[in-house]
Amino acid sequence: MSLWQEQRLLVKISKMYYEQQMTQSQISKELGIYRTTISRMLKRAKREGIIEIKINSDFEDVYNLEEKLEVKFGLKEVIVVPSFDDNEKVIKQKLGLATAEYLKRILTNGHTLGFAWGTTIVNVSNQLINCEKREIDIVPLVGGPGAVDADYHVNTIIYKTAEAFQGKAHFIDSAAIVNKKETKDDTINSPHFKRILDYWAKLDVAVLGIGAQLKSSNLIWTGFFGYEEVEELDKENAIGDICSRFYDAEGEVIHSDLAERTIAIELSKLRNVPYSIGVAESKEKVPSILGAIKGKFINVLVTDEETAKELLK
Repeated sequence: MSLWQEQRLLVKISKMYYEQQMTQSQISKELGIYRTTISRMLKRAKREGIIEIKINSDFEDVYNLEEKLEVKFGLKEVIVVPSFDDNEKVIKQKLGLATAEYLKRILTNGHTLGFAWGTTIVNVSNQLINCEKREIDIVPLVGGPGAVDADYHVNTIIYKTAEAFQGKAHFIDSAAIVNKKETKDDTINSPHFKRILDYWAKLDVAVLGIGAQLKSSNLIWTGFFGYEEVEELDKENAIGDICSRFYDAEGEVIHSDLAERTIAIELSKLRNVPYSIGVAESKEKVPSILGAIKGKFINVLVTDEETAKELLK
């Protein structure tokens, strides 16, 4: 765990205990950390000088952004990665590391963990290093992408994550979007897919990329979309997508012919997931992130400093 991540958790727990007057048991339940660990971390925060008359940290501005976002949008937790003028590739790696550390903190035996796919999400699985064994099931939340590098395929992400936690991997042998509704119906009614549906019904943790507006959507560069699909979604004012399912600026799910051909978890189901983690950055994704929050498709957000500032404007 990097210095800023260690300090972030120490500062967050300190603020919750001393400024928000929460008990250690309440903090334990909120963050998914054992109460005895909370006690040890508070003692460590004192030893390291984080807790004095006030809470000190090199990343105070970032922590303040997290708190403001949590309060403004009613999110369970926000993780803001310091930007430091990094390029997009480095920022995505940092988001991946922050999300990986968060998963290591909250996952427990018996959990079902689901993943979407994409360039940001693949960094999460790549950063899962030195994980403790967890008896968990890991499942895709959407079918596979089109003609892209195998590293970005959802099944690759599932395999790497299962290997990291020594959990059990489950795969979807289908594209995210098929040509006919009948093909989709046949797929989801198959015996194998019924098991996937069962895992979706008891999902504990979801790791989700948030797609930008259509012009920048992963579904364009992966070859899923043609002119007709883009025109249809434009008419419906699509602002973003999660798991290849689109929604508008108010978080309303868009029902279309495309949706009828999409093999993915329904966005409405994400509202009931205890940890529905949106991982996204960039100014152009701000409307998409806001739409996801309004739709209550995510309750945890991992983003970077610049995006966090834009979300608060």
